[in-house]
Amino acid sequence: MPLSEPLLLLVVSLLVGLVIGSFLNVVIYRLPLQLESAWRRESLDFLGMEPAETPAPEANLAFPASHCPSCRAPIKAWHNIPLVSYLLLRGRCASCGVPISLRYPVVELVTGLLTAGIVFQFGLTPEGAGILVFTWVLVALTGIDLNHHLLPDQLTLPLLWLGLLLNSQGMFTDLQSAVIGAAAGYLVLWLVFWGFKLLTGKEGMGYGDFKLLAALGAWLGWQQLPLIILLSSLVGAIVGLAGILIAGRDRQIPMAFGPFLAVAGWIAMLWGERITAAYLHLL
Repeated sequence: MPLSEPLLLLVVSLLVGLVIGSFLNVVIYRLPLQLESAWRRESLDFLGMEPAETPAPEANLAFPASHCPSCRAPIKAWHNIPLVSYLLLRGRCASCGVPISLRYPVVELVTGLLTAGIVFQFGLTPEGAGILVFTWVLVALTGIDLNHHLLPDQLTLPLLWLGLLLNSQGMFTDLQSAVIGAAAGYLVLWLVFWGFKLLTGKEGMGYGDFKLLAALGAWLGWQQLPLIILLSSLVGAIVGLAGILIAGRDRQIPMAFGPFLAVAGWIAMLWGERITAAYLHLL
């Protein structure tokens, strides 16, 4: 294959990843708002109460059109080019000048680089396509959990079922390992949750963490769960201690665990077998 063809494939993959990252920013921002609106409406219905004011039209991932959260001015198409527009606008809204959250270009850039890296390693294959979807969902879950301490069922459960479906064809592991991985992933953190609650009277994590680890087990099999738990716990402990000792973070403020699970799961997807083999070789 000529050098220009793989290079072109990488460039196209990067551009596609940037566009996907822009869409993931919409998911990260709007999905929690949709859920909050639905919870409020369902609570009022359950209590038999009418809303205090006329509710706004129900928002979704496509409606309303993109706009500035501060001044509500519509974002023009040429101000919505992934990464490029942020740089040209110098990180500020074109209408009101309010700073644009750094999350937007970071999510776009990270998604673009991860997409290009996966295509480079796996090519245009079914396995590569599966890992791309896996990665994009983890990016969205990470962004939402960092902002809201929430891992929505609307993302974790489809991720779990998709992992089982793909592994029914043995794409990443055998089906038996995937089913056991899903069950074990949920039960391990469920036991940790209740053990911590019985000892301290506090809830150490949310049920979304159980479902995310179950989804990772469904994709990778039970064999990768020890590595995922070890990596996520280790990185979480390091980040937490650094936040307390260096940044003066209040240790009573809860820290989202989902991003650490997501990063550990992604590492296990790409290099889990090599890491485990290297560790066993050292032993």
